[in-house]
Amino acid sequence: MKKLFISQPMRDKTTDEIKAQRTKMGEWFPNMEIIDSFFTDVTHETKPLWYLGESLKLLSQADYVYFSEGWEKYRGCKIEHECAEAYGIDILTIE
Repeated sequence: MKKLFISQPMRDKTTDEIKAQRTKMGEWFPNMEIIDSFFTDVTHETKPLWYLGESLKLLSQADYVYFSEGWEKYRGCKIEHECAEAYGIDILTIE
């Protein structure tokens, strides 16, 4: 089964909002395994760069990546997008 990485803005969103959005996006791609890149077992002191590093590790396992609406306004999503392009990971879109 092909693996999908979802890049989504998470800043200023609740855990429930993030999970609901990920569930909805996962339904758009029923034949893919969604890589779980939502980290819940960390402290509030964890720095954003740590999250990005862990996300890039997971992105390296993906066959495809989907960027949710508004991704271009968030530095982590922009870096993930740049990495996906640079390393040839196919970017999926919904129209």
